[in-house]
Amino acid sequence: MLPEKNFPDNINLTTTDETYDRPSRLKQANTEPTDRLRGLRQFVYVAFGASGFIGALVFLAQLLAGRNVGAALPNCALQVGVVALMVWLFRLEQRASRPKKP
Repeated sequence: MLPEKNFPDNINLTTTDETYDRPSRLKQANTEPTDRLRGLRQFVYVAFGASGFIGALVFLAQLLAGRNVGAALPNCALQVGVVALMVWLFRLEQRASRPKKP
């Protein structure tokens, strides 16, 4: 058998404490998942953008050299599109992290 615990009778278990603010806690709980992953998303955007930029340079060098132009042109266009998409997503993320003006 477990020993019986003696708890004081003067413990206030109501939620009328000034530190308990339900609306602000709900707002914080709703924004935490997006704020928590923002840095990871920005890192992914930068990494994929850098990869696309390097790929575009490689395919641009192939185009300038005149080697396999039929395959290098669409690949270069795809890499430029990836870079443009990552820049756009990164800028969207930056706008979302700024505090909103009242």
